[in-house]
Amino acid sequence: MFEAWTQAEILSRWFAPDPLSASVPELDARPGGRFRVEMHDPSGVTHIVSGTYREVEPNQRLVFTWAWEGVESPETLVSVELRPQGADTELVLTHEGFPNVAFRDQHLHGWTGSTGKLVGLFARVPATCPSEAPRVLSSAVAERTGESYTA
Repeated sequence: MFEAWTQAEILSRWFAPDPLSASVPELDARPGGRFRVEMHDPSGVTHIVSGTYREVEPNQRLVFTWAWEGVESPETLVSVELRPQGADTELVLTHEGFPNVAFRDQHLHGWTGSTGKLVGLFARVPATCPSEAPRVLSSAVAERTGESYTA
């Protein structure tokens, strides 16, 4: 699961809600490292988000800033926690610092679609034994207090 967030080739397979696709020209998952993701709409429009990693705890936690290119909005903060649950992993995603509810709700849509694709990616992982296949316990995104939400 950690590699799905920290390896460009894997991240590009799920990090954009349908019908968008993603490419990841930059990903340096270490404190102070940067990422850049390009989300491509079938109409030809590309949405670009980038940020800087603040915390990287392998197989446990990522914290990074989030800023859209070409969109007037403050930089926001994303935290990803991976919690072992037996053979499964609980993913807790918190995105905070939105300037308004509408902007938050757009991200809610994006994260819901993206994490759904992430679950689908793990559903297709081959394993020699069914118990070895990594699984995501939930892809639901629930609103949290204020201008943030947790997945």
